[in-house]
Amino acid sequence: MSTVEGARQREEGDYGRAAKRLKTEERETEEREEGEEELEEGEDSDTGSLTGNGESAVDNRARWSANQYGAGRRDNGEDSHRISPSPVVHVRGLCEAVVEADLIDALEKFGPICYVMMMPFKRQALVEFSAVESADRCVSCGAKEPVYIAGQQAYFNYSTSKRITRPTNADNPNSGNKVLLLSIQNPLYPITTDVLYTVCNPIGSVLRIVIFKRNGIQAMVEFESIQCAQKAKAALNGADIYAGCCTLKIEYARPTRLNVIKNDNESWDYTKPYLVRRDRGKGRQRQAILGEHPSSYSDNGYGPPCPLLPLPGRYKLTSVDVPDMVSYPLPQSSSSYSGHAPSSVAMVSGLHPSKMNCTRIFNLFCLYGNIEKVKFMKSVPGTALVEMGDEYAVDRAITHLNSIKVFGKRLNVCVSKQHAVIPSQVFELEDGSSSYKDFAMTRNNRFSSAGQASKNIIQPPSAVLHYYNVPPCISQDHLLRLCSEYDVPGFVKFKMFDAKPSSKTISGLLEFNSKTEAVEVLTVLNHYQIRIPNGSNPYTLKLCFSTSSHL
Repeated sequence: MSTVEGARQREEGDYGRAAKRLKTEERETEEREEGEEELEEGEDSDTGSLTGNGESAVDNRARWSANQYGAGRRDNGEDSHRISPSPVVHVRGLCEAVVEADLIDALEKFGPICYVMMMPFKRQALVEFSAVESADRCVSCGAKEPVYIAGQQAYFNYSTSKRITRPTNADNPNSGNKVLLLSIQNPLYPITTDVLYTVCNPIGSVLRIVIFKRNGIQAMVEFESIQCAQKAKAALNGADIYAGCCTLKIEYARPTRLNVIKNDNESWDYTKPYLVRRDRGKGRQRQAILGEHPSSYSDNGYGPPCPLLPLPGRYKLTSVDVPDMVSYPLPQSSSSYSGHAPSSVAMVSGLHPSKMNCTRIFNLFCLYGNIEKVKFMKSVPGTALVEMGDEYAVDRAITHLNSIKVFGKRLNVCVSKQHAVIPSQVFELEDGSSSYKDFAMTRNNRFSSAGQASKNIIQPPSAVLHYYNVPPCISQDHLLRLCSEYDVPGFVKFKMFDAKPSSKTISGLLEFNSKTEAVEVLTVLNHYQIRIPNGSNPYTLKLCFSTSSHL
């Protein structure tokens, strides 16, 4: 290992540990501050419009009324539960495009605001005022007359906590940090230093960027000053880099300075242009934050450019330094950091010879993009080629599946030199199935349209699985028996989401003892056909990794 590579691994380890501590604190805060179910990937053609966890918007609103943070009004007008006044206010009913700056603009009339925590996928936020009287004015006003945030009416109630837990020890951002931690949620497209620089630099001068992928996609961005970091956090926290995906969740980081040893797609020091550079692209078209994300289904991999959206005026440096419209780059090809030419084919090695087949590879890889074809290589046992919908799907699969353990063997996922899978030398695998299978026409692909793709929350493997599209007659015991029948580990905790009486399907969460067990269950049981007595068509059990780390 070279000195440069060793230094980079040590550097990423330091940033990864800091991000892990922040992720733990953030999760504890969210669990304490709000009781909504975690959003999951999901869809159900039988139940109409769904949120990310496979439940309808009506279900979510109904569950809110039973949640301790809801408005808490019964039909007879009495409080169903009373929460004592707190300087922290729980805000719900936000629009998808809302950012921290919108909350500050709308609510600072009630009093000074100390801190804001965005929960973008849930359309909620926590706002901490400097005094409980300010929070009281906010909650009281919202109960008497509509309060609009970014053009949409929002709803308010006191939080059960008296203070939002900060990722750092600082009590307020003024004594905080000029380094921000960006967590990119639902990263359907690659995130590079080019993307983050053009997102952040128009708001405040960026000095350094480091991207790491230990807990999903995260990055640290060092600004020139604390004031620049504050402006960037307010303007971008909760925003989508591309519509419906690549959502930014921003907090102050622990490190006060970033150490960059190489300028490339995953780290860049803009004060040291002499560091080793890489190709920054050749005049590719640029894209706007919150604009339509590029469609991966057009001939060139992207759809037509969409209108750019204005940045909140109060967070610009000056009218001279920053244009009225801020533009952002299209996602960079995965080839720029894979070492191979662009390819939509992944090569997967380390496959268990008797327990892995084409269908089980599909069950696992379909979470990160459409699967066209799968072929095992006769000349290289335990190795398969997976042709996916585009090169970006391959990049997502590499990011989340490389080095995971499945059936006691560690997978190695990389970009193949092949540009298509050709069905040659077809043979029989150990389990009796074919070494080649075409999945191009299957309905189980989850990225077949832009609308379908937007419902998928790209998650790394976790110990909790989200299940959906299950008939209401299926119980916890049925699912346990199914695990036993297929010789996969059983779950240790079970949770079923509330559903309307008229709902044709149910969904919920399954927690396993380890991430490896959850991966194996998903690989075997994803898309299992559930047949019920007197039923005309079977139900397709759908599984994905949950955003929850435990139940």
